[in-house]
Amino acid sequence: MHRRLLKSLPFQLLIAGLLAWALATLLPLSSGFETSTAFKLLMLLKTTYIGLLKMLVGAVVLFSLLRGITSIGSIIRLKELGLKTVSFYAFTSTLAIALALGVSLSLPKWPQLVDTSKVHVSSHVQLIDQTSASGGAIVEKLFNMALVNPFQAMATTNLLAIVVFALLLGIALLASLPEKHPVFEVIDGLNTAVNRVVSWIIKLAPLAVFAIVFQFTLQSGNAIFGELARFALLVFTLTFIHGGFVLPIIAKVVTGIKFKDLFRALSAPMAMAFATSSSSATLPLSMQTAEEELNISQSTSSMVLPLGSIMNMDGTALFEGVAAIFLAQLYGIDLGTGGLIMIFIMAMVSSIGAPGMPSGSMSGMQLVMLAVGIPLEAIAILLVIERPLDTFRTAVNVEGDLIAALVVDKWQNK
Repeated sequence: MHRRLLKSLPFQLLIAGLLAWALATLLPLSSGFETSTAFKLLMLLKTTYIGLLKMLVGAVVLFSLLRGITSIGSIIRLKELGLKTVSFYAFTSTLAIALALGVSLSLPKWPQLVDTSKVHVSSHVQLIDQTSASGGAIVEKLFNMALVNPFQAMATTNLLAIVVFALLLGIALLASLPEKHPVFEVIDGLNTAVNRVVSWIIKLAPLAVFAIVFQFTLQSGNAIFGELARFALLVFTLTFIHGGFVLPIIAKVVTGIKFKDLFRALSAPMAMAFATSSSSATLPLSMQTAEEELNISQSTSSMVLPLGSIMNMDGTALFEGVAAIFLAQLYGIDLGTGGLIMIFIMAMVSSIGAPGMPSGSMSGMQLVMLAVGIPLEAIAILLVIERPLDTFRTAVNVEGDLIAALVVDKWQNK
């Protein structure tokens, strides 16, 4: 039991964060410590970790989205059942992000705890100019960012252009190739390989968390942990509202199912998702529940649920929206209208491509952060508390998949 706990990544991240905080708080560090060799070595750990993430973020976005689109199977399915499914997923994700941004912006601002003059922001980050926040200017800027050479986009981490290219290429592959073509297997294999590399990098996260929390504590004292607790409470509350009220009301309005019957049917797969933090691992139980408990046709469940385990991440989208506001204010970054639009778009897109595995949202979180100029090092702050929150939002993701199958099956029967 103790050995398993020591090997647990969430436990390692928690210990790394607490140890960094204790050392930065208790050690009698001199005022010039930030120029010492020891501090520079710590910052090298942080720089190495962030560099590895930057190296892979473009590939993660490209292959995750390609796999999500090509998993639909054929252009005919995309037009018929797939179009209804994706439309419903987009609708619920929009509600989740709108809830996240609306509540986050209505609350008092998070305090700025980081001096941005000491933080390096990539010169490749492309923001919407705050003086050009009119509708036409924003649309023009988005098109200029999106319609560029895909190789140039990969080199400069222009994630919006990568997303557009992946969508166009994925649809073209579905329209041009038969359903069992080897190209789809190659895409699936490449996506699996890239996610495996990301999982290797994540194993280095305790070292990065130690370095970044140590630096934060030196600069901001103990305030960061209080703000993290407030952030976690906000994410949990909004996730509960979306999963406990928004999604069930949609199911009730469209299908007429009673709340009691709905939650009784969903209890087992949601509990499995909560325990495993993986919508993909819950998929077999979700399909069994859909067909046996909710009387959803096999043709619908076999299409909607596997697609949902890849493309429908309401809880993830909500988390990324709140996290983007939290980190931007923590770093004193003024988002403005353009920044909020980019958060909305990127949270939507990144939730579609998020891997259905524990902490899979962290790859999508990079996309949101880069789009609005939040330093990637800030992701280590989220890792301290991300895993407990991941269990709740994964349960909501699976709930959204099953409600989507229920709604789409109702539309199909009509």
